[in-house]
Amino acid sequence: MSIGVPNRSSRVRQLIRGPRPEAVPALVGRACALVGLLDVAAGVFPRFRHSRMHTLAEVLPGALGPFAAALSLSAGVLLLLLAHGLKRSKRRAWRAAVALLPAGAVAQFTYRHSLVGALISVALLVPLLRHRDQFAALPDPRSRWRALANFVLMGAGSLGLGLVIVSAHPGRLVGDPSLADRISHVLYGLFGFEGPVDYQGNTSWTVAFSLGALGLLTAITTIYLAFRPEHPAARLTEEDEVRLRALLDKHGRRDSLGHFALRRDKAVVFSPSGKAAVTYRVVSGVMLASGDPIGDVEAWPGAIERFMDEAKAHSWTPAVMGCSETGGEVWTRETGLDALELGDEAVVDVADFSLAGRAMRNVRQMVKRIERAGYETRVRRVRDIGEGELERIRLAAEDWRGTDTERGFSMALGRIGDPTDGDCLIATAHKADAEPGPYGDLKAILHFVPWGPDGASLDLMRRDRSADPGMNELLIVASLQAAPKFDVARVSLNFAMFRSALARGEKIGAGPVLRAWRGLLVFLSRWFQIESLYKFNAKFQPRWEPRFVVYRASGDLPRIGFAAMQAEGFVNLALPLPRFLRRRTSAARACAHAVAERTMADRDVRAA
Repeated sequence: MSIGVPNRSSRVRQLIRGPRPEAVPALVGRACALVGLLDVAAGVFPRFRHSRMHTLAEVLPGALGPFAAALSLSAGVLLLLLAHGLKRSKRRAWRAAVALLPAGAVAQFTYRHSLVGALISVALLVPLLRHRDQFAALPDPRSRWRALANFVLMGAGSLGLGLVIVSAHPGRLVGDPSLADRISHVLYGLFGFEGPVDYQGNTSWTVAFSLGALGLLTAITTIYLAFRPEHPAARLTEEDEVRLRALLDKHGRRDSLGHFALRRDKAVVFSPSGKAAVTYRVVSGVMLASGDPIGDVEAWPGAIERFMDEAKAHSWTPAVMGCSETGGEVWTRETGLDALELGDEAVVDVADFSLAGRAMRNVRQMVKRIERAGYETRVRRVRDIGEGELERIRLAAEDWRGTDTERGFSMALGRIGDPTDGDCLIATAHKADAEPGPYGDLKAILHFVPWGPDGASLDLMRRDRSADPGMNELLIVASLQAAPKFDVARVSLNFAMFRSALARGEKIGAGPVLRAWRGLLVFLSRWFQIESLYKFNAKFQPRWEPRFVVYRASGDLPRIGFAAMQAEGFVNLALPLPRFLRRRTSAARACAHAVAERTMADRDVRAA
């Protein structure tokens, strides 16, 4: 069941002050998008230009004549491109809109002699100038790939819109051109050449100007994005990592997710005193933090304030994934945000763990069966494993991943065997009498990161698909049994999303709403490991620690959820590699396997 941790005083202050400041940019962005759509329609459809909506459609440049139609179409596309930036209070989008609207008004009055169209442009310009202080957000991280994405999207959009333009004048067409002729005409027109489709009167000039404007916009925006200076996404520097490790040494036992703050694809903000920090990653305009702040609890407010200032400066949507109840209370108290229960973390106390009893019968039988099959386990610190074997473990973990991209963000470190992670634990399963594979007798891997001086937190589970079922259960039991040797008293296992809803929905007396919610979660478990992770964790009789998502408004939850799925690797917007590159990658892995085997053999020979 979801619970909230609201900040009532902040809500009262918000009601007294009126609407949030970001409401004005949102309204201006929506108005800009509406004007852009009307402008595009005015430039494309001749009947629309001569309808009663004509005065609303001619917002920027007017719509009569070939040149005016092309201007209307260009302005509409540009306004649509600027609308999202205006909603997010981006300064550069504001500058572009302020420059574009007066130019459109002048063009409206010059080419169309339309006072109404010019006044509408000025009416949209007034709130932009009046609330200019609310459009101060800095640019987002960007790279050269944005230019390629713009070329693909703008090219596809121009092709589709061009087909509409070519087909929007059926009464003026000469003959009956085929679809291939129309596509050819659009492609020629985007490059400024005359195509195979003919029209009567001045319609051919209107179509040619409109297609040329689309091609010019595609080229200009792509060139601009390709040659503008890059703003790479922030990364964890060596100095930041040293400072974070110092904080974890003092306060690392407070949060089981603390060590995951050392992911090197995260950025960090420190409190003014340097005694606390918040790590984050920006995904699709969402500033996504994970877990509790690192460091002294009394210094958390300073780090949280820096986090919120950074989000405001870039107009990012702030969000926190997987914070504890204490962390959720601090976040909501200091920022006025809300908190929603996201799921539960399974924590096993080593002193209380035992395979005895009826509740552990299934796990006990499975472990005994696998041990009888000839499997053995080893649990070691990373620093105690030789480099050759460690490299083989790395390669096996990558090969057994099962997905093209690495999954995990809030509870994943993203690396194995780094020299700075010597305190991490690795549990491996081996079968000596099996046929030797590319990784020898290695069959499964578990990787744990430190949770303070006396705890461990599960990072990843990987196994050979050809191995017997139950490898993960075997290694978890082996890790819990070996934990006292490493002075580990607590082990954090997987995170179970919506665990309470699944558990309560299957009990006798559950209401229809709770049963329906559980049924939806079970249905979604076909694609996401929701129910399976809950049942897997429940095998080890853990105690459940609730985890929360912190958000600004209910309307932000879908966007935050999509950004979290991107960060966790469940949604990948990047284009997949071509097949020949995948083959090359597989060959490179095979070569790396051979190198690792030779390294191990050479070391054995030298040792002998």
